[in-house]
Amino acid sequence: MTLAYEPGDSVAHRLDPRTKLAVQVGFAVAAFAHTTPRGLAVATGITAVALLAAATSPVEAVAEVRYALPFLVAGPAVAALTLGPPWVALAEAGGPALASYRVLLVLVVSTAYVRTTPVRDSRAAIQRTIPGRTGRLLGVGVALVFRFLPVLVADLKGARTAMRARLGTERSLVERMRIVAAAGVGRAFGRADRLGLALRARCFAWNPTLPALQLSWLDGPALLIAGGLLVWAAL
Repeated sequence: MTLAYEPGDSVAHRLDPRTKLAVQVGFAVAAFAHTTPRGLAVATGITAVALLAAATSPVEAVAEVRYALPFLVAGPAVAALTLGPPWVALAEAGGPALASYRVLLVLVVSTAYVRTTPVRDSRAAIQRTIPGRTGRLLGVGVALVFRFLPVLVADLKGARTAMRARLGTERSLVERMRIVAAAGVGRAFGRADRLGLALRARCFAWNPTLPALQLSWLDGPALLIAGGLLVWAAL
């Protein structure tokens, strides 16, 4: 699986991208404002609703952000270690564990957004929300990241598969990481050069014809949820 847009007819697919951005921002602000177990329990319920609206299972969503999981687990693990007896203090890992879980919820909700929103719609939403050259720059940046990231992930997977086919698994972990990282960086620079050439060949413009965006009756409840999340964050 690759984190990218997937066509569908779910409720989230039919929402205006500006509405989905508002919900995502409101959820992130609320999640970072309420760090208690009770607050995170409410945030978990909201995450479940977002996944249900996007017709995405929790397993699929977590699998999409699996590359961030080692970092989220490492924080509580390191916090629990001590330099002397008892060597492992589980009480010290409570706060970092809640923080990691909070980040995981935000990433999962972001996954629901990416899977239900075409790249062109995301760019249009940003450029029409943020005026001027700043909005155009952010819109272009988001569009390029959404299109470029899945390709880079596929390149890393290809490098790892090729290394395994050549008995690379018999090498040390550091050597395997070096080989995959070097191959990934090399391919990233090559794709960046080809991307720049393709943009020039297609007469890249700052003001392309973007898709029309229009709010529907479905956006009303979603915008109320976004507003409610911001109010909850301020309480």
